[in-house]
Amino acid sequence: MHKIDHLGIAVKSLARAKTIYEKLGLHIMPEEIVPQEKVRVAMVPVGESRVELLEPTSEDSTIAKFIAKRGEGLHHICYEVENLEAKLVEMRAKGVRILDGYPRPGAEGKRVAFLHPASANGVLIELSEKLPE
Repeated sequence: MHKIDHLGIAVKSLARAKTIYEKLGLHIMPEEIVPQEKVRVAMVPVGESRVELLEPTSEDSTIAKFIAKRGEGLHHICYEVENLEAKLVEMRAKGVRILDGYPRPGAEGKRVAFLHPASANGVLIELSEKLPE
């Protein structure tokens, strides 16, 4: 793993959520919709890492369900990896539960996969791989 890529924050409204980061003097990248995840995303760079604000675009999205159950707040931690498939094979071999079991499209053209919170002390872990340019 190279670094913490971002911290995912579930929010009801990107417009409202962005105000605190603007007040902190941070730059907010343009919003993006990730149709597969049914979310609108805004990244906030902070040093080498970022904060990812996630607003649901549908009531049946994972983020909408998370907010309904737990309220707004920290949703996941994302680590950048070099070879996502190899990392998933390694994790399975070590007995780690993987959600969905395969990489899928994520924000910024990256491929992502999630490790089940039951395998990580209740924390949802996302692994992301930047695709070659």
